[in-house]
Amino acid sequence: MEMSPDTRVYWAWGILQLNATILYTWVAMAVLLLLSWLATRNVTSGTALSPWQNALEAVVELIEQQIRDWTGRKGSAILPFAGTLFLFIATVNILSLIPGYRAPTGSLSTTAALATCVFVAVPIYGVAKRGLRRYLRSYIQPSVFMLPFNIIGEISRTLALAVRLFGNVMSGDMIVAILLGIVPLFFPIVMQLLGLLIGFIQAYIFAVLATVYIASATAEDGEA
Repeated sequence: MEMSPDTRVYWAWGILQLNATILYTWVAMAVLLLLSWLATRNVTSGTALSPWQNALEAVVELIEQQIRDWTGRKGSAILPFAGTLFLFIATVNILSLIPGYRAPTGSLSTTAALATCVFVAVPIYGVAKRGLRRYLRSYIQPSVFMLPFNIIGEISRTLALAVRLFGNVMSGDMIVAILLGIVPLFFPIVMQLLGLLIGFIQAYIFAVLATVYIASATAEDGEA
């Protein structure tokens, strides 16, 4: 049983490899690009909207409303980043229902890359909103002695993001694989659907945490 899609290699040339993680990431990206093209090819501001545009606007409004609920502030600035994280993770988990497809989030390299994106985005948003000096000052609040602890906190929460998503996706895949080997077909299908629900929840939690971290970095002095 494959523990990670990294172990399934389709092509290799020297140190370069095309494994299942990379290939299935490209597949998910292609699906998202196709859906984006379908949803935006006939965009109009009129009242006669295509079903694709209706679906797109519904998803955008839902995510933006969730960001407002999470942060208590207008979420238009964070929407592109948090929305992309949610849609990507949700898409790869939906595609995992296709036989042979392995969710790239079952690889620690993918979840680490997503967590690194959050790690980099937090100071970018913070500096853009508060300015470099005020943002850096937050690392020594309420005392300069808090600097190493705040830095460790930034690193540890990034690691926690990566490991949490990886662990939940990988454990779900392993449970389904084990059940396929010891029980009839019906029960593993139910477990796979449950795994899909868990995948949506993990996408939601990852986007929530990313949004909360960015909102904390962009909060004005004295603002919660």
